[in-house]
Amino acid sequence: MLLSFFAGLLTIGVAVLMPGGESRNVSGPPAQGEPSAPPPGTGEAEETARDEREATPVEETAPRLAIVVDDCGYDPTRDAEWLKFPEKITMAVIPFGPSSRRLARTAHERGFGVLIHVPMEPESPVSDRTEGFRLLKGMSMEEMDSLLGRMIEENSWASGVSNHMGSAFTADLESMGTLVSLLKSRGLFLLDSVTTPRSVAVLAALRAGVPVTRRDVFLDAGIQPEEMRLRWKQALEIAKEKGKAILVCHGRKGSFRTILDLVPDLEAEGIRAVTIDELLAGRRRQ
Repeated sequence: MLLSFFAGLLTIGVAVLMPGGESRNVSGPPAQGEPSAPPPGTGEAEETARDEREATPVEETAPRLAIVVDDCGYDPTRDAEWLKFPEKITMAVIPFGPSSRRLARTAHERGFGVLIHVPMEPESPVSDRTEGFRLLKGMSMEEMDSLLGRMIEENSWASGVSNHMGSAFTADLESMGTLVSLLKSRGLFLLDSVTTPRSVAVLAALRAGVPVTRRDVFLDAGIQPEEMRLRWKQALEIAKEKGKAILVCHGRKGSFRTILDLVPDLEAEGIRAVTIDELLAGRRRQ
């Protein structure tokens, strides 16, 4: 009773920023492998900006965890399962898939967060169904704007974007600079999936004044169950230590079943499941 009373007195904080993968999707468009831990900072400019933000006083709030489900839109049956998830999640929808538009609309109506999971140029050649609409290094602003506009037209429910693959694109400051300027003009935020430790996505977004964050933990169905549980616990520990954490998983059946089994841990640990929008805005879950 006392814990519930004091928890009700906590007010809202402000959250922006921070933390890592290009993985492979069996039933949908593939991505490349991702680093096992968050990468180091991307330079003094980013560190200075981050220090300034973290120096801003924030009001205390309950720990929050944002679960982001990647690579949605290409398996209608699997996507429908995630729509029944009992806690708030954010669905990162790859454009132009068989269920992309319907999924984005339904997820929004369900109260979930929605992202455009924008395919971006990888370091190594990857053959999948996104080859015809990837953002590539060297694209002009006009080309990039036209392509992004098509994605937004299909998924008007998205409040931000994340990168599908993109180890080459997100490491190129000029390309990222062009992209974040377009995001700013359209009022969208950026989630860096961190598919490379050389990513400059956060740095570019900070320079442009675009709201940005990055994932802390990556959980994929391709790893052993015990490792999946360890990464889940890692995400919860980060949330308790820092007040917030982002866990990215692929929308495979293995990920769904594992996380579904682990969801009761959130209430036990006093952690709120929130969307990425709520995490950035510092809003409490209603």
